[in-house]
Amino acid sequence: MTTLKFAEGLRDLVSDVDVLLSDIWGVVHNGLVAFPDACAALRKFRDQGGTVILITNAPRPADSVQRQLRKLEVADDTYDAIVSSGDLTRNFIAGHPGQKIFWIGPERDSAIHRGLDAPLVPLEQADYIVCTGLFDDETESAENYRAMLLKARERKLTLICANPDIVVERGDRLIYCAGAIAELYAELGGEAIFYGKPHQPIYERAMTLATERRGQAAPLGRVLAIGDSVRTDLTGAHGFGIDCLFVARGIHSEQFEGLDQLDPASVKELFGHPPRALMRELKW
Repeated sequence: MTTLKFAEGLRDLVSDVDVLLSDIWGVVHNGLVAFPDACAALRKFRDQGGTVILITNAPRPADSVQRQLRKLEVADDTYDAIVSSGDLTRNFIAGHPGQKIFWIGPERDSAIHRGLDAPLVPLEQADYIVCTGLFDDETESAENYRAMLLKARERKLTLICANPDIVVERGDRLIYCAGAIAELYAELGGEAIFYGKPHQPIYERAMTLATERRGQAAPLGRVLAIGDSVRTDLTGAHGFGIDCLFVARGIHSEQFEGLDQLDPASVKELFGHPPRALMRELKW
């Protein structure tokens, strides 16, 4: 294992790359503002013939994610397509028509079930649970749901997690996500099914979209993932067999503060499987 230094820019890493699978939250924006340098870097890659698929654990359909990006002034020409864990979750719901769901999540995620044959019912009447997040992620943590999850376990309900992230940035704070609830449910002995990174289906869908946009499949050796989470982005890329550019300004920023490079021991401790490269923040 070698020492890892911080790369100056994306331009130094993509001479042999055809497709970028880029995370959104923490790389392109922080939930409140977009990162102009990151958007410019993705556009520059596309201008040179590359394909950019945004791959996100957002518990909403791709069109809903796109509307959020537009509100944050992320231009449509920053990327070729979006694939979200919300899309994969909707596919699951659509594949179980008429089954009743107990939904855990904020009202802003209601698109996850909108238009589908999936009656919303109390926990006691549900066939399974769909979790898109916390009811109030400003004040709650997964522990607030322990009693509810124990009741769900007693009924042997499956929990479908539409966002495997544990935490995500919102401005300069970290807030809990659906993954925190799903992981607690699994710890309590319940069955949790995760849609999104680091699980392979979201990568398979992203590569299908990339092939459609390019007119031909890109070898995995010419695909680079970009992300800021060891647990989802780096682990998911490694499991799918592609390299990863790790952006250190996100949820792990405190661990990289004051470091100019990582020695082999630090690389192993922080990452396990090392990324191809490190950057403070995404820029060209």
